[in-house]
Amino acid sequence: MTDTQDCTLDEPTADAVGPRRTLQVGATRYTLLGTAHVSASSAAEVRNMIASGDFDAVAIELCDSRHQNLANPDALGEQDLFQIFRQGKAGMVAASLALGAFQQRVAEQSGIEPGAEMRAAVEGVRKHKLPLALIDRDIGITLKRIYHNVPWWQRFSLFSGLLGGVLSRQKVSSEDIERLKEGDVLESTFREFAAQSEALYTPLISERDRYMALRLAEHCPPGQYRHVLVVIGAGHLGGMAEHLEAPLPEAPAEERRQLEVTPPRSKTWRALPWLITALVLTGFAIGFSRNTQLGWELVGEWFLINGVLSGAATIVALAHPLTVLATLCAAPLTSLNPTIGAGFVAAGVELALRKPKVRDFSTLRHDVTHWKGWWRNRVARTLLVFLTATLGSAAGTWVAGLRIAGKLFG
Repeated sequence: MTDTQDCTLDEPTADAVGPRRTLQVGATRYTLLGTAHVSASSAAEVRNMIASGDFDAVAIELCDSRHQNLANPDALGEQDLFQIFRQGKAGMVAASLALGAFQQRVAEQSGIEPGAEMRAAVEGVRKHKLPLALIDRDIGITLKRIYHNVPWWQRFSLFSGLLGGVLSRQKVSSEDIERLKEGDVLESTFREFAAQSEALYTPLISERDRYMALRLAEHCPPGQYRHVLVVIGAGHLGGMAEHLEAPLPEAPAEERRQLEVTPPRSKTWRALPWLITALVLTGFAIGFSRNTQLGWELVGEWFLINGVLSGAATIVALAHPLTVLATLCAAPLTSLNPTIGAGFVAAGVELALRKPKVRDFSTLRHDVTHWKGWWRNRVARTLLVFLTATLGSAAGTWVAGLRIAGKLFG
């Protein structure tokens, strides 16, 4: 898209159910349809617009992985859980499930499956043999960029917000669901969820507005199609329209790839586990240099505090008794080895003792919509075991470390 191309913005038509914007860019018209992700009327509108014959291409707010999950809701069951833990993806999987659980809870109250409008779009393009473009960024990349963008001291509030969305049983009225079609209301909802955090809003909303505009320019550039229907959440309508109004780069793929990069951890953050290990071992050495009894006392407190806190944390997740015992024994050692964590050991033992069944995978997304389901479902419970063991070990490391420092220098 260049500066010389004509771009106009029209007001939504009077008969529109959801908010929409129509833009003319060169020889191609783009109709942006804002939908509620859980709404019967949104799904019906998508279905009717595709059937109208006015469009020769459709773009939707999905990435490849979510498109596959839409076609195969049990896709998680095809993954190797042990590899998820080994690759450090457990937190992202748990966050994704929590987000999906909140949407599913709204869907259960409304009687509409989550993603109904996207499913209607996929079925519509298949029926009418239209090209389909998936323009959203991969959800895993978005979650990682959110995590890295939010300061470490705010990540707990983000986690508690996700947890609150799962545990809350507040009813959502049909009027509230329909109001989600108003883009400003949906964006306000995200801002409230993020505790008015620009650090969260940027990767969650504004970056994706830009990303989807760039993907649209790649897959449905001006001149390739006559009229493109773009099905997106109402919260992205205004942002995408602004980006499409302005000239986009000649090579959108280059900028798009920059928005897919996961920021690396800082050198300080990567070095911190090794620094803590060095300080603890130095503390042991100082203790033994003073007298043997003090040295063994420090070692004993390290093992006791770290092991008990990590093991006790897995009890919260209702881990198997042998998992609790294994975590209690392993945590003091893994805390001194930054290459392996207590959560990895705990999850591995739990998987060996309570291997998830086919039913656990098939009912996972439904089970996690209720807080009891996280403990009842073996897949979800293993994720909880991993997370609680990790948090318990981290707490144990700091408590025991401060205890050692107090005895040596207090």
